[in-house]
Formats: sequence, structure tokens, C-alpha cells
Amino acid sequence: MISIGIIEDNDVLRSSLQLLFENSGRFQVAFSLHDARNLLAETELHMPRLLLMDIDMPGINGIDAVKLVKKDFPTVDIIMFTVFEDDEKIFRSVMAGASGYLLKKIPPEKLLEALDDFVQGGAPMTGSIATRVLEMFRKQTQQTAATFNLSARELEILTSLSSGKTYRLIAGERFLSVETVRSHVKNIYEKLHVHSKAEAVAKAFREKLI
Repeated sequence: MISIGIIEDNDVLRSSLQLLFENSGRFQVAFSLHDARNLLAETELHMPRLLLMDIDMPGINGIDAVKLVKKDFPTVDIIMFTVFEDDEKIFRSVMAGASGYLLKKIPPEKLLEALDDFVQGGAPMTGSIATRVLEMFRKQTQQTAATFNLSARELEILTSLSSGKTYRLIAGERFLSVETVRSHVKNIYEKLHVHSKAEAVAKAFREKLI
């Protein structure tokens, strides 16, 4: 069972999400909050595997809440769950430490699949959001990967990670074994001086590697 916390100010939606997770047989709702005021206390008490975070909430907004959680609980992963598709909020969410970005219009079963995929190593993003993320950063001035001594293969894999693909999918597309992909990812972490996929993708965007 995957422990999850829900932070959503729409009471009807929050109740629906809680019912969806509890009936899935795959998720256990650690807590369900209307806003982020008690988020740190609840996170410390229950230490969920991941959080599903709204952006537009009373008091502390979701992006600022991500920063607070990641500061005190860096191992807790956070997936944004929002109606917003604009570049600024996507960028700010990723920079704050969010591991994924899903739109509320996603069908319930697809939401469960996206979160399952995340636990298996994916980085869940609604398809249109993943495309916007790549386009947003490709428009910026490109910085050569040679600065970090990344090979062409490592840069390809880093790009695939940024679009939310799992190790297994990357392996299949590039005719590699999953273990080979893991080895490349380990090398990427070392060269970028990061310790997680979210940090690697964020640094790749920040340094304009992709």
C-alpha cells in the first residue's frame, strides 16, 4: 500500500479523491487537508510516501507549500494536481521540488496509473504538460552538455527522464536493458552532483542542458 496525503481546498473533489484511493486497493490515505496550514505537522506525524498538492488554495499556495515540505522532509515526493497549465506555474513547481504535474481533468483510473508509474520510477506529467515543459526550456539558449561531461547517450536519457518516462520505457525505446539505463542514470547523478531524478531534471532545466 502506498501512503498518500491529499491537500485540496475543493471539499467535493477532496472527498472523491479519498474515496478513489481507498477503493483502489493500492493507496492508503494518510491525511486529507483543506489547505496547507497544518501540512508540516501532518507530514511529520504520518510521513506519507507522496503528496497530491493543489496550487490555488487559501493561505499558503501549493507551490510555496512544496518548498516548505521539501525543506523539512526532502524524501517526501510531491505531485502537483491543478487546473493551471501556464508555463510560470509549471516552472515554479518543478523548481520548488515537485516530482510531477497532473491536471485535474485527468480520468480517475489514469490518475491511479500515473501515481503507480511514479512509484515505479516515472515522473508523472499530463501529456500536454510534458510537451510544454520541453518546449519551454528548448526555447532558451542551449548550453553544451560537455560542461558536465555528459555523453550523448546520457543526455538522451536525461531528456527522456524530463518527459516523465520510466526506466523500462526508456530501455525499450533505446534497445537497452533496464539495468543499463539505471547505470546511465547513476552516472548522470554523479556528473550533475545530484541525488534524485527530480534534482537531475531541475538542474538540467536550470542549466539549459535540455
